[in-house]
Amino acid sequence: MAEEKAKKEEKKTEGKKPFLAFLDDNKLEIVTVILLGITALLTAWASYVGSIHGGNQATNYATSNNLSSDGNALYNSAVQSLTQDMDIWNTIQDFEIEIMYADSVNDQAEVEAYVWKLQWFCMDNLSDDMAALIGYDQEGFNDGVSDTEDILAWIYDENGKAIVSPFSDPEFVDSYFVDANAKLDEAQAVLEQGQQDNANGDKFSLVSVIYSVALFLLGIVGVFKNQTNKKVVLVISMVCLLIAVIFMITIPLPASGGIFG
Repeated sequence: MAEEKAKKEEKKTEGKKPFLAFLDDNKLEIVTVILLGITALLTAWASYVGSIHGGNQATNYATSNNLSSDGNALYNSAVQSLTQDMDIWNTIQDFEIEIMYADSVNDQAEVEAYVWKLQWFCMDNLSDDMAALIGYDQEGFNDGVSDTEDILAWIYDENGKAIVSPFSDPEFVDSYFVDANAKLDEAQAVLEQGQQDNANGDKFSLVSVIYSVALFLLGIVGVFKNQTNKKVVLVISMVCLLIAVIFMITIPLPASGGIFG
């Protein structure tokens, strides 16, 4: 009975084909060596690209900080300019009130005195943008021809430009911060690029780890004496290698640095 069972087992074994039968010892060794070389090169490449991402991250963070500092300086300067122009507008309104009061009581001398003060104050302090918004004609109101009448007509004009504060216009207020906002937006964009480089660098580090696992498995293939075990470990290492390659392909390359310019 025992002999019959042994013969049956031998027949079953003879009927089965060995795992990856086309890979004999020679071929298995050659494939292992080739995969070791390819994996080593890919590991070096992943480490190199990851280090470039890391360098770009540091550069972008530093650049972003510098741009943020410039943007904050521009913002503070814009706030100072806005405050100064608000003070100018308040002074202009004071002159306008004095002119309208003197005109209402028919005090021509007082009207002309405050018109003269308004003219010189606007010539020294009023910006072109603000003058255009409130309708103040620097040249026309200072040409020496009917200046008082021109300024009175401007003050009493129905469009109300001389009375309504230019700072009630959001676009005019925002215009003070155009340069600052542009600089801060640039800083944010560079910061986000640095964060992306950081994330991509971490991904390339993970790819390197997977390549290292593949290298380890390929390195121990020769340790096993059983052919089936060798082939199983080889297949597992190839799966790791394939996963790492596919993952690496999906990661963006650095925008600059090293061989990328």
